[in-house]
Amino acid sequence: MFHAAVEGDLDEAMLRRIAGHTGTVIGNVYGRQGKPHLLRSLPGYNNAGQHFPWLVLIDLDNDFPCGPGGRQAWLPAPSQQMHFRVVVRAAEAWMLADRDRVAAFLGVSTARIPQTPEGLANPKRTLVDIARHSSRKKIRDEMVPREGSGRAVGPLYGSLVGAFLNDEGGWRPEVAAANSDSLARCIRTIQQIAAGA
Repeated sequence: MFHAAVEGDLDEAMLRRIAGHTGTVIGNVYGRQGKPHLLRSLPGYNNAGQHFPWLVLIDLDNDFPCGPGGRQAWLPAPSQQMHFRVVVRAAEAWMLADRDRVAAFLGVSTARIPQTPEGLANPKRTLVDIARHSSRKKIRDEMVPREGSGRAVGPLYGSLVGAFLNDEGGWRPEVAAANSDSLARCIRTIQQIAAGA
């Protein structure tokens, strides 16, 4: 078992799916109030990592050119049981790495799904842009923001993506890991926690 901290609810759903895939139990999940809050709370989580296994999952976004740069800047001295994983560049990149299932979920051809999602500058925007081409009205109406709304995502974006992450027929972390190095590293880290390494 380990405790975790994440930026938001979708990150928690993704982390729980990965943990389930590895047969690992997550205790409490903290954060879920955005990246600035997570970074402010990081010293406390790191301190707690002296006594119990912790995993913190944070999006790289465009803050640094690469994951190691983010890790060094945000947590240069992780405690003994603190496992700090950086998502390159956002959780949606990990989703897009399971190309076949994302295409089925969005109702588009697999050819529309990028082959190298970690190279995307804004994976969330890419996911929404792909959803614009969906053959399903519900995906177009609920994942894509309405014209002139000023929003980045549609009204039910979180609900639909969350359902996809939680569905046994949905996102497959083990498949996505083949197209996402940062996800593969996260899975290995959780497996090491489970093994007591």
